[in-house]
Amino acid sequence: MHVRASSVSGMPVVNDETQETLGFLREPLIHPDTGRIEGFFVTPAFPLMDGGKELFLSAPDVLGWGTKVHVRSSDRLSPPGELIRLQALLSDQRRFLGQPVLIHGTKRRLGACSDVQFDTRHFTVEWLFPRRLFFLRQPIPASEIVEVTPRGIWVRDPLLPVREETVIREEKERGIVLPDVVPVPQGSQSAFAPVGASADEELGCRRTVRESGACSGVHTSDRNI
Repeated sequence: MHVRASSVSGMPVVNDETQETLGFLREPLIHPDTGRIEGFFVTPAFPLMDGGKELFLSAPDVLGWGTKVHVRSSDRLSPPGELIRLQALLSDQRRFLGQPVLIHGTKRRLGACSDVQFDTRHFTVEWLFPRRLFFLRQPIPASEIVEVTPRGIWVRDPLLPVREETVIREEKERGIVLPDVVPVPQGSQSAFAPVGASADEELGCRRTVRESGACSGVHTSDRNI
C-alpha cells in the first residue's frame, strides 16, 4: 500500500490475536540519511493506565496494515527512551515533517514539508508534500532529495529539466542540431586519407608528403602544373 502520513494518523494499533486496541498512530520517525521509516510514535489507548507515556512502534514489528495496524502483542509497544538503538536518531535535529524544503545550491524555499507518502511494505518515503502558507505545492519525489540538514530538506531544482528541454527544442526550431560524435575504430579509414586507402597506404602517403611534398598517388609531373 502507498499511504500518506496524514491519512494514517490516528489509525488504531491492535493486537493481532485479540483485536484489542493498544493505541493510535501518530507521526512517523524517518531516518534522514536513508529516507526509511524506523517506526511510529503511538498514543496509548488508555493514557491514565499507562502513565500517559508516549509509546513507539518499530516498523519491523508491524504484522499487517489495513484499516488497522496489527502487531503481535502489546510488548511491541515501548517508551522511546527504552530503545537504545534509536537514541541517536531521536536526538537528531534533522527531521522531515515540518522542515523547510529548499532548492539545493540556491536560497529558494518551496515551503515546509507538511506530509510524506510511503509504502507499507518497505517503509520508505516516496513523496514529499510541501506547503506554503495555505497552499499545497507540487509534490516532490524522494529521489530528488540531495540531503537533509537541521536547516531543511535540500532537493534538486524541479524546473531544471524543463529548462534543458526548452533549450533543446528552441535549438531544433532554429535548425541547430548537434551531431553525434562517433569514434573512429582503429585501422579504419582516416578522414585525411584518399578514398579507399587503407591504413598502410595512408601511412605511405604521409611519408611521401614529407619527402617530396606530394602524395605518392600524384605523379611528379603533376607538381609542375
